[in-house]
Amino acid sequence: MMKVLLLKDAKEDDCGQDPYIREFGLYGLEATLIPVLSFEFLSLPSFSEKLSHPEGYGGLIFTSPRAVEAVELCLEKDNKTEDEEPKSRGRKLSKTTRICDSSYRVRAPGRSVRTSPGAWWALRDSVWKNSLKEKWNAKSVYVVGNATASLVNKVGLDTEGENCGNAEKLAKYICSRESPALPLLFPCGTLKGETLPKMLKDKGIPMESITVYQKIPHPGIQVNLNSYYSKQGIPASITFFSPSGLAYSLKHIQELSGDNIDQIKFAAIGPTTARALGAQGLPVSCTAESPTPQALAAGIRRVLEPRSC
Repeated sequence: MMKVLLLKDAKEDDCGQDPYIREFGLYGLEATLIPVLSFEFLSLPSFSEKLSHPEGYGGLIFTSPRAVEAVELCLEKDNKTEDEEPKSRGRKLSKTTRICDSSYRVRAPGRSVRTSPGAWWALRDSVWKNSLKEKWNAKSVYVVGNATASLVNKVGLDTEGENCGNAEKLAKYICSRESPALPLLFPCGTLKGETLPKMLKDKGIPMESITVYQKIPHPGIQVNLNSYYSKQGIPASITFFSPSGLAYSLKHIQELSGDNIDQIKFAAIGPTTARALGAQGLPVSCTAESPTPQALAAGIRRVLEPRSC
C-alpha cells in the first residue's frame, strides 16, 4: 500500500475516524496526518460584541473552520472558572488551539482556562438561541466548503455558497447576489488572502473584517516528521493545506528527504496553496478540485497510478 503524508491535524467524524484517512484507504493509500499548525484566538470580546448586533450587518462570511470556532468560543453556555477546560458547543477544542485574550487565556501544557469573573464578553447561549440566531438567519451567511458549512450549521445558522471550493469562487457568488446596504462581517485570520476582500471592494460590496485567530507553528513539527521518516521512509506524496503550513514544514521535509525529494508527488488542497508551492520552486502534481477528502484522494490516486507504455 502506497504511503501518503497529509500535513494537517486529524479530526474524527461521526463514524469515529478522520475522513481523509478513510477516503484514502478506499483508494488503497495509507494516509498519515501530521499537524503543522497551531492556532491562537484573538479579539474575542470585540467579536462577541459584533455578533450581538446583527442589525449592523448585512450578513456573515466564513472561509475557515477556525473562524467558526471563534463563534463557538463566544457562545459559552456557563461562566468558566479557574482550571476548567473549555467546551465548544459539544465538541472539544482542538489540541492545537490557544486563546489569547486578556480575559480568557490558555496556560500550557494542559491548556487550562483562566477567565475573568463572568467572562463578561461571552454571549449567553440562551440569548443566541432565542434572539440573535434568528436575526442572523434573516441575513446571508456565506461559507467556503462543506466542512465549514457543517460547523456553521452546528451553531444554528443556515448557509449558502458552500459549494464554492475557494475564496475566489465564493467572492464571485457573493457578487452575483443583491448587494447589501450594510457591511458583511468577515471573521478571519491574520494571514487572510486579499482575493475575496478585493473582489468585493471592486464591486462596491461593503465588508468589515475582524481578525479572530492567528496561525503559529505546531511545536511538534520536527519531532513528528522525524518519527514518520524514520519509521515509514519517503512518502509517495505529501499534501499541504495552507501556505503557512508549507512555510513552517518545508525546511524539515527538504532535510529529511534529501536527494530523494524528487521522488515525492507534491499536492495542494487548493489554488492558493498550489501557488505557494510553485513560489518555492516545487512542482505541483495535484491540486484538489475542491477542498474535500474525496477530491484530494481521487486526485492523488490519479497522479500515483503507474502509467502503461
